[in-house]
Amino acid sequence: MYAELQVLLQQRLDVIADHTFREHDPAAHLTALKEVSEAIQAFSTAHHHEFDAKLRHYLTNASYQKALDYLTQPE
Repeated sequence: MYAELQVLLQQRLDVIADHTFREHDPAAHLTALKEVSEAIQAFSTAHHHEFDAKLRHYLTNASYQKALDYLTQPE
């Protein structure tokens, strides 16, 4: 389950980091960002009860970088 969430979170960061895409087609860039953000939100809503308190907090507050770090870095 967390693998799918990690992919979505990474996709969002990749879209944000793609400055060439943003410069050449700002509308499409914004659409791509909106779509991946909505996918994260939908996933979070569907699996909210399966997350521990810390991950739930990060996702609820749209702290997506922190959520990705939490999922990918050992404690």
